[in-house]
Amino acid sequence: MGDVLLKTEGITKEFSGVRVLNNISIEVMQGEIFGLIGENGAGKSTLIKILNGTYTPTQGRVLFEGRPVEIKDTGVAKAIGINTIPQEFNLISHLDVYENIFLGREYRKGLLLDRRAMIRKTQELMQQLDTDIEPDAKIEDLSVAQKQMVEIAKAIAYDSKLLIMDEPTTVLTHNEIAVLFRLMERLRAGGVTVIYISHKLSEVRHICDRVMVLRDGQFVSLDKTNAIDEQEMAKRMVGRELSQIFPGKSTPSQELALQVQDLSVPGVLDNINFELRKGEVLGFAGLVGAGRTELAETLLGVRRPSSGLIKVSGREREIRSPIDAIQCKLAYLSEDRQGTGILTGFDITSNVTLSSLAKYAKLLVNKAAERKSAQHYVDAFNIKAPSLREKLEYLSGGNQQKVSLAKCLDINPEVLIIDEPTRGIDVNAKREIYHFIQELVASGIACMLISSDMEEILGLCNRVVVMRSGKITGTLTEEQMSEEEIMFHATGLKEGAA
Repeated sequence: MGDVLLKTEGITKEFSGVRVLNNISIEVMQGEIFGLIGENGAGKSTLIKILNGTYTPTQGRVLFEGRPVEIKDTGVAKAIGINTIPQEFNLISHLDVYENIFLGREYRKGLLLDRRAMIRKTQELMQQLDTDIEPDAKIEDLSVAQKQMVEIAKAIAYDSKLLIMDEPTTVLTHNEIAVLFRLMERLRAGGVTVIYISHKLSEVRHICDRVMVLRDGQFVSLDKTNAIDEQEMAKRMVGRELSQIFPGKSTPSQELALQVQDLSVPGVLDNINFELRKGEVLGFAGLVGAGRTELAETLLGVRRPSSGLIKVSGREREIRSPIDAIQCKLAYLSEDRQGTGILTGFDITSNVTLSSLAKYAKLLVNKAAERKSAQHYVDAFNIKAPSLREKLEYLSGGNQQKVSLAKCLDINPEVLIIDEPTRGIDVNAKREIYHFIQELVASGIACMLISSDMEEILGLCNRVVVMRSGKITGTLTEEQMSEEEIMFHATGLKEGAA
C-alpha cells in the first residue's frame, strides 16, 4: 500500500436534527481494498454518499490526495477520480447497455457521437467481466445479475483513483464473484483504492486488507482482516453475541395452498409442475437464468402462459394481472426492491398500503386506519425510522426490505412468494426476516422462497424445487437436501424429480 489517498476528519451528518453519522475520522491508503461493514442503519451508505457527493456533511471535512476537497455533487467526485457502484441500480431502462455506460461522458467524433467506439469499449469491458451481455441490449431486458454487471462496467469504464463498491455481489453467482475479485486485485495492483461494503463477511475477510466496523453511526473498530474472524465481525456489528440465525422449521399441513400443473411460457418455462402446502416454505434454487423469477412473474399475471393450470386453495384461478393475483391472495416480495417493490419517494404508510388501499377506502381513504396498520408493522418488524412520514429513500436497505414485506402482508395473503429476500441486508436483519418467515408459515401462510443463497435454502425450507433453463430438474425433500445435491440438479448433472 502507498500513501494516504483519502482522509476524513470528524465527518458528521444529521437529517432533521437526527444524527446518523457521528465524528468519523479514517485514513484509507492508496492501493488498498478497505472493507466497511455494519448493520443496516449503521451509517455506511451515508458515509459513502458524502464521499461521492450525494450528501454534504453537517460537520467535518474530507481530504483527498493530501488536499481538502469540497465534494458538492457526484460530478465533482467523478472529476477527482471517485466512482461508485451503487447498491441500488442507477440505470435508464429504455436505453442500451453502452448508452448507460457512457451517459454524460459520451465519446465524440467532432460534433457527432462515436457510437462504434463506445460499443467497442463496452465489448472490452464485458470481456473483462467475463459476461456475454451485448452492448446494444436494452437494460429493461436484462436480469438483475446482468444489471449489476453493467453497474460494475460503468464504474470501471473510467480511470478511478477511488472505487466505492456498495454490495456488488448480492445477486452474482460464485463464478461472477470470482471474476469481480480478480478484477479488484488487478485494480489494487495498479494503485486503485477500493472501499468495499458487504454483508457477506466471508468475502470481506477474503478480499479486504483492512475492515472498519460502524454501529449506529459511530466508529467501532478498524483492523487488518487477518486479525479478526467473521464471528467477531458480526459481534462488533450488532454489539452483542448473535443467537442462532435460522429458527426451527414448522411442520406443514397436508392442505394444499397452491397447485401448478403443466405451466408453460414459450422460451421461458417448460411444463412446470409443483404443489405448495399451507405452512410450508418451498425453496426454488437454480443458477442465474434458471427461470425462477419468470415463474413468479407468471404466477402473478405479469407473463401470460401458453398452457397450464393454477389452483389456489383448491380452486382453479385465471390470473391475468397482479391485481388478479392480489384478489387471489397471492403476494410477491420482489428481488428488485427499488425497481418494483417500493416507491422510495413515498412515505412508510403509503408504501405499506400500496397493494391493499382498497380495504382502507370507501368514499374516502381512512388515513387513521392506514397509519394504524403501518405503525403495527413498524413495531412488529422493528423498522428504524423517525416517523411514519419518513420517505423510504432515507431508510437503510434492510428497513426498506421490511417495509416491502409489510406491504405484501397487508393484503392478508394465503401464498407469499419471496424473491431473494435478504439481498443487501445485514446479518441481524437477515435473522429478523428469517424469523418473520417462520412466524408466517406457522400461522398457515404458504411460502415460495426463491434464493441464490444455499445456506438460506437449507436453513429455511421444508423442500426445494431445483430449476434449470426453465425446467424443473429435481424436487428434494428435507432429508435429500444438500448443497451438492442441489448443484447437481442446477447444473443438469441430474435430471428428473428426486
